[in-house]
Amino acid sequence: MISTFLTAEWRKLAIINYSIDPDILNPYIPYKTELDLWNDKCYVSLVGFRFLNTKLKGINIPFHINFEEINLRFYVRYKDGHLWKRGVTFIKEIVPKPALTFIANTVYKEKYITLPTRHEWIDNNDSLNVSYGWNHKGDWDSISLTADIHPQDIIAESEEEFITEHYWGYTQLDHYQTSQYQVEHPRWKMHAVKNFTIAVRFGDLYGAAFGFLKDSLPDSVMLAEGSRIAVKVADKLR
Repeated sequence: MISTFLTAEWRKLAIINYSIDPDILNPYIPYKTELDLWNDKCYVSLVGFRFLNTKLKGINIPFHINFEEINLRFYVRYKDGHLWKRGVTFIKEIVPKPALTFIANTVYKEKYITLPTRHEWIDNNDSLNVSYGWNHKGDWDSISLTADIHPQDIIAESEEEFITEHYWGYTQLDHYQTSQYQVEHPRWKMHAVKNFTIAVRFGDLYGAAFGFLKDSLPDSVMLAEGSRIAVKVADKLR
């Protein structure tokens, strides 16, 4: 049995989805994986959420238990024998603590950076306001959503199912190696989004190839309630 590296809760996942030219993602596709498409669309997603009750190898690390993460990710799959494993690959991940960045980049070879972050969750009885912000080069970028207070089950074979039902992480180590790790969580519920605001300097943070997203309307905006999760110890694809 593969051991667990990290446990936590991922809560109030704000997910902003954009269709993108697959050629932009070619340099980021990990070895032995291929792009995973939704109805012939290639998606990148900007995702903000909170880690809660975080434990590393079963131990709470003081001052690193509850925090925000904001990431830009896309979707890949890997054929393991006759089984397709559907996963995500990250362009960049933002957290507020240097130790989190060090551990993730050292152990999982991820692409974390450390920036000041903040969040706001407001329950207005019939609606839920969720926002995440991060400070880059002296200015705050942010995403904010207003959604229905009551989460609903995800519809089978829906776009929401495609976005949330990826249970593997794949990281490009080099041209001939990929890190693979499993993330376990139950099927999530979704809050119907009523409106949203996006103020993100994509090009400044993620590179010129992603700069066009600043002025693009997203294809969809979602808010997942989240759940407890477990991240398994990684292995390598060669």
